[in-house]
Amino acid sequence: MTTVVFVHGTGVREPALSALAERVTAGLAAQRTELEVVPYAWGAAHGATLAAGGASLPPRAGTTRGSGASTDPGGEATMAWAVLYDDPYAELASAAAASGLAVERPPGTAPPQERMRALLAALAARGDAPGAEVGPGLARAATDLAAHPVLGPAADVLGPADLAVLAARSLIARLISDALDADSPLVPVGETREAVTDRIAEALGAPPGGSERGLRSHLLRSAGAMAARAVERRRRALTEAAHPAAGDILRYLSRGAAFRDGLRALVTGLEPPVAVVGHSLGGIIALDTLISAPLPQVGLLVTAGSQGPFLYESGSLPSLEHPAILPPHVPAWLNLYDPRDLLGYLGAGLFPGRVTDVPVDSGQPFPAAHSAYWTNPAVYRHIVDHLP
Repeated sequence: MTTVVFVHGTGVREPALSALAERVTAGLAAQRTELEVVPYAWGAAHGATLAAGGASLPPRAGTTRGSGASTDPGGEATMAWAVLYDDPYAELASAAAASGLAVERPPGTAPPQERMRALLAALAARGDAPGAEVGPGLARAATDLAAHPVLGPAADVLGPADLAVLAARSLIARLISDALDADSPLVPVGETREAVTDRIAEALGAPPGGSERGLRSHLLRSAGAMAARAVERRRRALTEAAHPAAGDILRYLSRGAAFRDGLRALVTGLEPPVAVVGHSLGGIIALDTLISAPLPQVGLLVTAGSQGPFLYESGSLPSLEHPAILPPHVPAWLNLYDPRDLLGYLGAGLFPGRVTDVPVDSGQPFPAAHSAYWTNPAVYRHIVDHLP
């Protein structure tokens, strides 16, 4: 009988581990009977914990530790900017959709979007200098906003000053969003962001002073409240799930010998043939263990959503540094990856003839794709097809 040792990924603890092991067992049994699945519960034995009960975690932004009382009256505005970083046109679109009646204009005046387009063109002609403290790209952002289809409907329902402020926020959000996408190490503080936004708003027709009265303030608060509520709903899950996941990775990379020794001891006590199947960090643990010293019982290594190839190429894999070759005692390696999983990497180009990369499509976006391998029947078919 073939034994499949399943090595789980980051953040998995009981009771989730038992449920996951049951799912893997059922998935494999649906493809082939007489397989024994043995989970390696490294998380309980060696995974990260907050030994001091979370003393290293700062209090929630806007509160003092233990009180829950808000000390950040601008917190909702900060969260509103988070919404705009995700979609710089969101506030303009929200303004257009939320207003029932168009603002009345004097007869014979030019369409309001044309005035704004002219102001945006004039701003673009000045280059990136007016927004230099925030980052490059203002001229391009202004040109793009002038051509964006949301501008017309927004201009029809907003007064000129309101439109100028929302357009300015859209432009500044675009610059910061681009900086974040480029992994820039320099993102301006909120005070600088607000000062540049006021400057751009004045250039687009807003009165000086950066006032946030009426519609402008309402929209900013509403967007901020929606974002804050979304974060609050997820805060417990983020605190309890995200820190073990990140901590597991850091703990393995700094003290990984115990993880590998535990897997080696488990496998050594099994009768061959054995296949080791690892998900995410579990795949790294399995790969490192098999590289470090021969385990003749193991005839197949399977990794799913694995960062092992990336760590090797970047010089971070503990057991093997690029360009060293994969030792001959490492067994056949099946590497499953979902093209939408941003944490799944390829090995065949790094280890020619030693790794078989196979795509599996869960139909899920990232990050859900990273956790959908074990509900995908194709994963089990590929594993069974390669079992010794």
